[in-house]
Amino acid sequence: MQSELRKRVSLRNPYHFLALGFGSGLIPFMPGTMGSIAAIPLVILVAMGSPLSFAFITLLSFIVGIIVCQRTAVDMGVHDHGSIVWDEVAGMLVTFLFVPLNVASVIAGFALFRLFDILKPWPISFLDKHMHGGLGIMLDDIVAGAMACICLHLGLYYGAF
Repeated sequence: MQSELRKRVSLRNPYHFLALGFGSGLIPFMPGTMGSIAAIPLVILVAMGSPLSFAFITLLSFIVGIIVCQRTAVDMGVHDHGSIVWDEVAGMLVTFLFVPLNVASVIAGFALFRLFDILKPWPISFLDKHMHGGLGIMLDDIVAGAMACICLHLGLYYGAF
C-alpha cells in the first residue's frame, strides 16, 4: 500500500505537501501524532505575532485545509487516509488560540489534543462518522482542538500553567 500511495501523491504538489503535514503524514507509524508534532514549530512561529494574526492564520488553515485535504483524498482515492494530517496541524492551531505558550502549556495542549483526537468523544465521533469530503476530514480535528483549547484555558484560569 505504501508504494501505491507514493505513486498517487507527491510532496512536490503543494496540495499534497500541505495535506500530508509537510511530509510528516508519510511517517509509517502514528501519522496523526507525527502531524501534531510537526505542527508545534508552526504554532510557535505563528504565536510570535499578535493574537489576532494567530486567529486569522488558524481560520485560514481551516479553510485551506478543506481544499487541500479534499483534493489530496481524491488524488489518493481514499476519503481520509491516515497520511492526510493537515487536519491535525489546523487542530493544533485551534488548541492554542489565545493561550500563552510555555513548555507546560505546549505539552499539555499537545496531550489534550491527541487525547480528544484519538478518543473522539461526542460530538467529535458524530462529525467523524457523518461528515464527508474536505470539510469532514477537517471538522472533527477542529472540534478536538476547540475542546483541548477550552481545557487549556480552564487550566490557565486555575493556575495550572
